[in-house]
Amino acid sequence: MASLSAGLLVVFGRYAVLRILIIRLVMPLAMALLMAMGVSAVSSAAEVYPQRPLRLIAASSPGSGVDIVARIVGPQLAAALGQQVVIDNRAGAGGNIGAAIAARAPADGYTLFIATPAHAISSSVPGNATYDLIRDFAPITQLTSGHYLFVVHPRVAAHSVQEFIALARARPGHYSFASAGTGNATHLAAELFSILAQTKVLHVPYKGGGPARTELLGGQVDFMFHNITAVLGDVKVGRLRGLAVTGPRRALAAPEIPTVAESGLPGYAITSWFGAMAPRSTSPAILSRLHAEFGRLLQKPEIVERLSGLGAEPAYGTPQQFSTHLQREHELWGRLIRQSGIKLE
Repeated sequence: MASLSAGLLVVFGRYAVLRILIIRLVMPLAMALLMAMGVSAVSSAAEVYPQRPLRLIAASSPGSGVDIVARIVGPQLAAALGQQVVIDNRAGAGGNIGAAIAARAPADGYTLFIATPAHAISSSVPGNATYDLIRDFAPITQLTSGHYLFVVHPRVAAHSVQEFIALARARPGHYSFASAGTGNATHLAAELFSILAQTKVLHVPYKGGGPARTELLGGQVDFMFHNITAVLGDVKVGRLRGLAVTGPRRALAAPEIPTVAESGLPGYAITSWFGAMAPRSTSPAILSRLHAEFGRLLQKPEIVERLSGLGAEPAYGTPQQFSTHLQREHELWGRLIRQSGIKLE
């Protein structure tokens, strides 16, 4: 009886060893097969995308810089994807309304969003916005890099930054400037200028860059720091006078206009930019497809020419590079807001 028990133990022991060997051999193969099926599913999703029109949210009014860029890249993206791209203008609250709508949209690749410095500003102040530009969005690519343009109404008797500073110092509080909203980059650019130039000017906020530009053209305000894409055309035909660009170097589209820094305020440097984003959980395969398509369209000579003519330069890069840029913007604007004591809307 004892020998029978010992024999059974040997047999069961051999089966146990065999079972372990089978598991060790089969499990990796099974896992590899499942992973391959998963990759295949993701690839298939990317191949069939898109199957219906896309929405590209421009969180500003028609005629603004972001709207202009959206209407340049939108049709090109539509042609590449084989589906209509609808530009959805959602102005208000310094760009926060459009950004919040985009953040809450389904992460299915059918809602895209053009981010601007306004969104980095809003989300750099805790509790100011109902979204977080870093947490709630997936970066696709930076689209453009450019300048803000310091423009004055023709009635202002200044043809240079130094002349304007002299006028403003002589009449504190007399000159007014428009912005796309309190805390918007067009506001902060002027505030930084006023701090460095030691002038006192009146801030008149509007609900978007388009209305602000309209009021400046009509003479209701005296000057503005606006995205160069929105006002360079006005400067070229004489409706406005361009005194300086805000970037660290002159704009390729207007090399005759000096920078603020070289015009007597060293250290002043603010850039404008636009970038494509999607809701955070959008499929990596879809994000990769969109990144590639934006890259192709931003290299087209006609797109480069149109953007350059507006003072914007294509700035296509990796999602990681765009993410790093956004982190730097958060720090820059947050520091300026804290130093100036501005209360965002």
